[in-house]
Amino acid sequence: MTKPTIAVLQGDQTGQELLDEALRVLDPAVIRLEVELVPFDLSLENRRKTKNGIVHEAAEFIKQTGLGIKAATITPPDSNDVGSPNALLRELVNGQVILRTGRRIPSVRPLAGVYAPISVVRMAVEDAYGAKEWREGTGLDEVAYSTRKLSRRGCRAVAEFTFRHARKVGAKVFGGPKYTVSPVYEGIFKEELDAAHERYPDVPYDPQLIDATYALLLETTGESLAIPALNRDGDTLSDLVIKMFGSIAGAESTILSMDENFEVRVALTEAPHGTAPSLEGKNIANPMAMILASAALLRYIPNEQAAEASRAIYEAVMEAVYDGIRTPDLGGQSSTTDFTNEVIRRVKGKLEVWDALSDQR
Repeated sequence: MTKPTIAVLQGDQTGQELLDEALRVLDPAVIRLEVELVPFDLSLENRRKTKNGIVHEAAEFIKQTGLGIKAATITPPDSNDVGSPNALLRELVNGQVILRTGRRIPSVRPLAGVYAPISVVRMAVEDAYGAKEWREGTGLDEVAYSTRKLSRRGCRAVAEFTFRHARKVGAKVFGGPKYTVSPVYEGIFKEELDAAHERYPDVPYDPQLIDATYALLLETTGESLAIPALNRDGDTLSDLVIKMFGSIAGAESTILSMDENFEVRVALTEAPHGTAPSLEGKNIANPMAMILASAALLRYIPNEQAAEASRAIYEAVMEAVYDGIRTPDLGGQSSTTDFTNEVIRRVKGKLEVWDALSDQR
């Protein structure tokens, strides 16, 4: 079996600290799977030094290996600076979908009684991000303009993945764009969602305008949902959904690139939160999202060992929280390293027990 090769995209501040914790969990001595980790320094300092050349280098490597995990990075405020590597990475690896799933964290009370998983399937490129912007006029007569775009290919990728994901996890496809206000622009996305429903008639489909989607989320409880969304809608919606379950650090984010048949060929995982500079060096930040990002990445390695290691990490994280091993954002007193140590202990134990009981499966 060929050793899986994973690009490790290093970042800034607490983002890098949490990536280091996730890599401790990916140690072959923990997960019983030999992986090769190849680092790329995407810190702000090195992005400036290389004029974003390191981002291009990392993206090309990920396209070759199909696997990457990324730390949170600083986005400088000056538009003439190097900018955020996130949008650039998505474009360079041909990212089409960003998958974020809010799920119940054991013993943590969610908002509004929600407890079934909610997946936001966000368009990874196009829409408001990367739009051309300019202003004309002066004073109160100044007018700002923006030109956005949506491709049918991009809309189809999101629609197809949403219905496949919903079928896989037993969810209902719920929500959609504000096509009534923008029948030409956002209407192209609605057309693809409706067409996908015709291809997957067994998947429940409840189309809603984006504003109704937000409102109705506050009433949902026991039904698993998959919500397709445009790029900016998905950006805000996914933060809300994850926070509904307790913490923005409670779930992972996965960028996916697919082939012509909409099969995944590249997976790049990360935490959905930022670099949290106020927590840097304090050893109190929640590493859940980054550790879950490592578990999510293992799902895209096509062998049984990787699948078992992924499941072990997911279960270990949730069980640790359930047993009261929590960082301050979840009302606990555990440090970052304490939480990771507990996850590692549990992963090792699970894999050892599962191996001992392999004849009982």
